Amino acid sequence: MTGPGNEWFDDDAGPLVRAYAMTGGRARHSGREDFAMMANVATVARPAGAHPGIGPEHISIIELCLEPLSVAEVSARLRLPLVVVRVLLGDLVDHGFVTIRRPRLHAKDGVVTEDLLREVLHGLEAL
Repeated sequence: MTGPGNEWFDDDAGPLVRAYAMTGGRARHSGREDFAMMANVATVARPAGAHPGIGPEHISIIELCLEPLSVAEVSARLRLPLVVVRVLLGDLVDHGFVTIRRPRLHAKDGVVTEDLLREVLHGLEAL
């Protein structure tokens, strides 16, 4: 999109305004915890009917996480930026629809193991 009046659009940037709208302009959720990419997300409840503050993207996360997935996997599967997914997850945790479990570090005597490195690599590839 080029031409007069279109200087705010960038074909390569993608739908930036949509991501901003999904989070209500928030770059962080209201909680203190910053969800690690490798943390597991699991659905614990589904909203019964319409629920204030829960939009279609929230519902997509709830449905996707009926089987636990990492935060990075949720981001990749929904094709949403990680920062957006973290805000949406914060909303879902606040409403009691999902739980977040931190990954266990597989280290022996403070040494990082091959399994841990493999998990990190898979998380990065999922982005």
